[in-house]
Amino acid sequence: METRQKGPIGRPRSFDADEALDQAMRVFWQQGYEGASLTDLTNAMGITRTSMYAAFGNKEDLFRKALERYTEGPASYGARAMREPTARQVAIAFLNGSVRATTHPGRPTGCLGVQGSLAAGAQGSNARDALAAWRNEHTSLLRDRFRQAVDEGDLPPGTDADLLARYLMTVANGIAVQATGGASRDDLQQVADMALRSWPPA
Repeated sequence: METRQKGPIGRPRSFDADEALDQAMRVFWQQGYEGASLTDLTNAMGITRTSMYAAFGNKEDLFRKALERYTEGPASYGARAMREPTARQVAIAFLNGSVRATTHPGRPTGCLGVQGSLAAGAQGSNARDALAAWRNEHTSLLRDRFRQAVDEGDLPPGTDADLLARYLMTVANGIAVQATGGASRDDLQQVADMALRSWPPA
């Protein structure tokens, strides 16, 4: 797409949009939606506000794009877990992935999808709603996978797939909050292991 020259504002992009989005994701992950100021974001991204608006839209648009990047990157363990052959292996991969993602060296602790907008006021309500929808979508994916497992005889007949999915998501969310509070990877892995001990017998 050709960019028309309009003085400094119309200059073509001279930055790596993917790298800038990665940096924005880290700022939102570390500081939350409301805690991340435009100055924090543009400084981390290495661009001006004008360039940010031109490339990504407003702060809310940028947040949604950062959440997509987070889903495809650090949180991609969720999608991989769904492809495991049994419901128990899905649960193991999901919780173990949560532990690794929320305690990964060199990254912010916790989960962008959990902490990103928990304490948002009126201005952050759209971001809070987007994250609630994000968490609900992942719970629904787990529920559908567990329903499939019931149909296939991998989980006992009468298993409440919705409750099982909510249980797993609640444990994963708790792991994220504990990670932000400084809990170690080993401690959180023990929590994940303990949660899986109550898994329904086949």
